[in-house]
Amino acid sequence: MKTQIAGLGLAALLTTTALPVQAQDLTPINVSYQPALYWALPFHLANEMGWWAEVGLQPSFTTFPAGAPQIAAAQARDWDVGGTGSVPAVLGAARFGLKTIGITNDESAANAMMARNEVLEGLRADPSSIAGQSILLTTNSTVDYATQACLRMWGVPASEVEFVNLAQAQIISAVISRNGDIAGVWAPNTYTLQERADSDYLCSGADAGAIVPGALVVRPEYAEENPELVARFLAVYLRGWAWAAENPDEARSMLVDFYSEGGVEISDAAVNAEFDLRPTFNLEEQVAILDRSGGASDVDQWLSAIGDFMVDVGTFDVNPDPAEYIDPNFMQMVMDDPELAAFATLQD
Repeated sequence: MKTQIAGLGLAALLTTTALPVQAQDLTPINVSYQPALYWALPFHLANEMGWWAEVGLQPSFTTFPAGAPQIAAAQARDWDVGGTGSVPAVLGAARFGLKTIGITNDESAANAMMARNEVLEGLRADPSSIAGQSILLTTNSTVDYATQACLRMWGVPASEVEFVNLAQAQIISAVISRNGDIAGVWAPNTYTLQERADSDYLCSGADAGAIVPGALVVRPEYAEENPELVARFLAVYLRGWAWAAENPDEARSMLVDFYSEGGVEISDAAVNAEFDLRPTFNLEEQVAILDRSGGASDVDQWLSAIGDFMVDVGTFDVNPDPAEYIDPNFMQMVMDDPELAAFATLQD
């Protein structure tokens, strides 16, 4: 690691992560995410439960409809920490050194090509028949990655289909109004197309063997200047998933509320699918998937594969070295600090 963080040493950093006691110690932090997405639920839970103040943070929130504008705003220092898709995370790393510090969830099954039922049977019978057809999707996104993995699995060159770049809301409107038969979308938009557009799954990232993780990220300058605040942010996020695991009924109800605030109405079946199809990682698991003691970590390999895809499609020329932007130190700080670890795992 070549960042200032790596050089500081964990022992020195850990002295600053103890949980504050008094409310006046609250420190502002700007959190970025995309609303009405499953992996952002811990932010909503933390707001409702008052967890931010318990670790001395006073968050403000900046939201974006997709990863590309979110990454551009990070370069302008419009936010400090947050969550995003893995494709935007790698894009941010390549362009200005955005750090990945953890994984929000495994959304391989939640990024999928959907097709209207009237064409679905034929495409399933002969996937190569997709050649020459149009696919509505959001380019430079996780679903772009998943879609192209599906095409490779079928032996269909990307040059043989037409990609129509649209925002996810535009895709939903187009398919519902019958202005598109095949679409690349991420959950919960997958469920919306199932329920409102007579569509179903054609192929997901999981089907094509493409691991699609979501990323917890931090601006490099903020990471260097405020390592203890980054660790506290991670502890809050991890506490959200720990609480959801122990309170599944309440977590499902709060996901409905969270989606509603973002303008998305979701059915009970879709809520259950969100929890069933998108594995999350607790503190111990996060440390394990970031561990490089045996060579490249799991996260190194997942994001490196995504970087290869982005080189192939011409997003940038050189795949950034995972060791340069995937930083396990902050998650290890949480693990090594008894108070933060207890907070993150509901043992406090």
